[in-house]
Formats: sequence, C-alpha cells, structure tokens
Amino acid sequence: MPESTDPPVGRLAPSPTGLLHLGHARTFLLAWWHARSRGGRVLLRHEDLDAPRIAPHMLGATERDLAWLGLDWDGPPLVQSEGSDRFRAAMGELERRGLVYACVCTRGDLRTAQSAPQQGVPELRYPGTCRGRFSSLAAARERTGKSGGLRFVVPEGTVQVVDGFAPPLECDVEAEVGDFLIAKRDGSPAYQLAVTVDDAHQGVTEVLRGDDLLPSAARQWHLQRALGLPHPAWFHVPLVVDDRGRRLAKRADDLSLAALRAEGVDPRAIVGWAARSSGQSVEGRIAARDLVARFELDLMPHDPVVLGQAELQALRSARA
Repeated sequence: MPESTDPPVGRLAPSPTGLLHLGHARTFLLAWWHARSRGGRVLLRHEDLDAPRIAPHMLGATERDLAWLGLDWDGPPLVQSEGSDRFRAAMGELERRGLVYACVCTRGDLRTAQSAPQQGVPELRYPGTCRGRFSSLAAARERTGKSGGLRFVVPEGTVQVVDGFAPPLECDVEAEVGDFLIAKRDGSPAYQLAVTVDDAHQGVTEVLRGDDLLPSAARQWHLQRALGLPHPAWFHVPLVVDDRGRRLAKRADDLSLAALRAEGVDPRAIVGWAARSSGQSVEGRIAARDLVARFELDLMPHDPVVLGQAELQALRSARA
C-alpha cells in the first residue's frame, strides 16, 4: 500500500497516574515535532482507565506540564473514561463473532499454572484455561460465583509490525503472551482494546511512543484486524534512563516537570536537551516551536538516552 500523502494525525496520550517526568517530556516532544514538522495535527487523549491509580486532578496538571514545554494540540482533549459506549460496542462485536471468551482466572492462578518462570517477560503467558469453558460472562458468574473478564482469541502464527524507527518486530503473540484481556473483571476496557478503539475513533494515523510499548503494537495489530480498523504508522523510540540504566518512572524520587517548573527552571533548557539527545543540531535553549521546521526523526540515535546526575543538575540550574 503506498504511503498516504495526507498530513499525519499524531497524538499525545498521557496517563494521569502521576506527575510527568523528563522521560515523558522527551517522548511527547518527539511525537509533537514529528507530526507538526510534516504539517500534521496533534490530538491529546487522557488515558484515565486505570481507576485505582487515577488522580482526577492530574488531568489539569498534565495539560499544564505539556503547555509549559510549549506543546499544543488540536481540539478539546479526549478523556478516555468517557468513551464507555464505543468500548462496549467493540466488545459486543468481538463477542458476537466468537473472538473473545469469559475468563475468571486471577494473576495468582496464572502464576500457579506456569511450569517455569519466563525470564525477561513481564507478563505471564495465559495458558488458555478458560477458553471454551463458559458460553458467556453471565454463565461464568453463575458457575463460579466470580466476575469474569474477556480474553481475545489470538490467532496462531507470527505477525510483522513494521516500524518507522525501530527494526521490524516479528512477534508470535499466541506463543509469547497467549489470549490477552480486552475487558477487565469490572467490565471496563483493558489497555489494548481502549488504545485500539480510541486511535481509530480519533482518526490517529501515526503513533510515536516509547519502545517499551513495542510488544503492545503486535496485540493492537491483531485487534485492529479483527475490528476492521486501520493500522497506524508506528514509531517506537528509545527511553530515557538514569546513569545506572534504570528507566524513569512515576515514583516520588523521580524529577517531575512540576517540580522543575516550581523551581523556576527554563522549559527551553529541557526542550534543548530533548532535541540534542535526539540528534538534532541545537545549541543551548530553544522553544519547542523553533525546531518544527527542521526536525528530522532519522537523526535520532537508537540507544537509550542516559540522563546522569551532572546533566540533571545542569537542567535544574537553568533558570528562566
């Protein structure tokens, strides 16, 4: 299929489970630059479905952080938790076509079922315990007294996810992950389904995000095919790590954008660091919009970005 000549539609999709940090800043800047540099639109989506960890006030805090960096977006933000109708419609379609089944297994059940630990695989492979066991969610509850989730029946075989930055991914989802959840036990959509449905709902044509989510692209590819939805262009970029090689995370000891802003740090210093760490020819401080006309994703190194203490201190010392 020839590449579309239409302007791209990218997206920023933060999860309001904690404060954004410098790793988020770099990835969101890259996504924004990549779309804007080609005359594209950028949409904002708050992925707020992880109910136990969501802090409602973080939606506003996230938008302030993004605006502080100099990022903007087209149209009002989409709040994912407000999309229950479209998620139910997708679940219903998959149920009607026999592509999902009820599952009452817990994480403890999965650990017990594993014959050996799978080193380097953060998610346990589902062995198919409930496949063919129940005719519906209602039947599962009647027989077991437990609320069930819905698992997608993953086709056997390898799929190739072509990426615009990372090497092509050959992934056998059935062998590596097994049938994965598309709906949780409380009926809310799981991450893979929500992202798939909302990227299509918003008309997103490209997704630039951290390469820790590259394996998710294969699962989303399966769901897109099952639901008759287009595959966006994927671009998975290296993460920011500390000087011990640990990825930044939303923990209290990480340096948040909110803390930097409160300290009076110049956001242009952060933008300049993000640009230089991505191979762009930039010196000193720069506003995000000033790189749009000359941003080139192909210049970015493929290795993780190490953000050591010396560079952190330099950023913190860059007062507005």
